[in-house]
Amino acid sequence: MPKPKQPALDEASVQGFKDHEVITPTRNLKSFGRKAKIRVDEFGFDMEAIERAEAALADLSGEFDDWMAKEVERLTKARDAIAATGLNADTRSALYSAAHDIKGEAATFGYPLAARIADSLRQLLDGIDDDQAVPLGLVLQHVEAVRAIVREGAKGEDHPLAIAMADQLGAATNQKLIAITGAPSIAP
Repeated sequence: MPKPKQPALDEASVQGFKDHEVITPTRNLKSFGRKAKIRVDEFGFDMEAIERAEAALADLSGEFDDWMAKEVERLTKARDAIAATGLNADTRSALYSAAHDIKGEAATFGYPLAARIADSLRQLLDGIDDDQAVPLGLVLQHVEAVRAIVREGAKGEDHPLAIAMADQLGAATNQKLIAITGAPSIAP
């Protein structure tokens, strides 16, 4: 009887169900790590690579405040464009892009509450398609809150005023979305 062919490294088994498929890799990173004598934890992560990444991040941390200031400047320019010409496809896109980038970067830069507020702004823009229905006052409050957090250096997750702003803006966003669209944001 012929010996079964060994699957290639990138092959996987696929188990089909009525409404989904489960893909199981034939090999896992943990076993590769052992064979390559890479120090991995119980989940298969290369701990030396993680330590190198953390060291590189620590080396860059001195730049975080400058980078965050540049992101806030982009957000402010987007706000100013809306004040000058109103909300339209171009100004919405610039505002959304700035909020989305802050949502993704601010926690790494040490401003997780600014990230929460930027995410709330992003959810507001995602949830309302009609530019005329977007509550510009609430948009401006989001922008000003992010600017204040960065200006005041409210880093971390324990600044009481920043927490209150994030909570209030998140609640106001959900209330507006419910009032306008009938549903709160479904984004996580």
